[in-house]
Amino acid sequence: MSTLSKITFDHAVPSAIMTKDMAPRSPSVIDAPAAASEAVELVSASSHQRQDGPAARSGKSGGKSSGKSGRKSAASKPVDADAVIKAFNTWAFKREQPGNAERLVPMVEAAAEAGRPIEFVLYWGKGPRAEIAAPDLACLDYLGQLAERVRQVYAPGAVFRLIFTDTHATLNGHPAAAMNAYFDAIDAAAQARGFASTRLSDVVAFAREIGAAAAEEEPSGEILASLIACAAKWYRGEGSTEQGALDYHRMNMVEKRAVAAAFPEAVFVTFNGSEFRDLFPATMPIFYMYSLRRGVGVKPWFMDAHPVAQTSA
Repeated sequence: MSTLSKITFDHAVPSAIMTKDMAPRSPSVIDAPAAASEAVELVSASSHQRQDGPAARSGKSGGKSSGKSGRKSAASKPVDADAVIKAFNTWAFKREQPGNAERLVPMVEAAAEAGRPIEFVLYWGKGPRAEIAAPDLACLDYLGQLAERVRQVYAPGAVFRLIFTDTHATLNGHPAAAMNAYFDAIDAAAQARGFASTRLSDVVAFAREIGAAAAEEEPSGEILASLIACAAKWYRGEGSTEQGALDYHRMNMVEKRAVAAAFPEAVFVTFNGSEFRDLFPATMPIFYMYSLRRGVGVKPWFMDAHPVAQTSA
């Protein structure tokens, strides 16, 4: 059984997600609708339990009020959904207009009715570095700025959930020890900012348990060409870069449905542009975001240890 469980928000502050930390399973590429009705939280016990049992991925509670009374208080106040959306849907953060933008208002209204935070989920990948560095911290702080903008207009605030793409890292040929060291370091920094996290492999396992199976989809020529170009840079697994790109696409077709099933009430954040839209959940609002600050689109895990001044996308 997966350790993901069907539970609801009981706090108007970031709460943790339940994940079973898994050792890497099979070699796995590039970072780049069967959405179940279950809304899940990923809840953890201890972020240091790695190879031998469920591990913690908890976001710290960053608010002063929690519990059912907090939910009722937040829900009792009228919420301007447009104002909440405008707080984050600004060119200070977005690199282009959101996908499925018409779903943002219903999503915010549902969160307000329940008195819970606006939920954002995003993939966090693994690049050449095995250690956390300045670009990673700058990115986490940038996400924190967005969350603070939301909190200023919406009392329950926002919660970010990082989905560590262990499946992609394994496909790309990263050693398990280096992958775990990097993700553990990012997890600790994320928790310090009130964020939560999980492993993508656990999200996929949960989706399989609830029957969110994926149909086979063939990549378009344009998508495949882009993935092959990315694989040429980062793929170090077995076989050709072309095969690595095909494997990566196949994985993403499963994973995007798994994410939609596990987080049906969340906004999917990506540092990619809409040219990769087919790789993202079909049923979720998609927020195309800069990575470190306005004008920077490079994913932090692909950046050198000290190039925070880098501006090219």
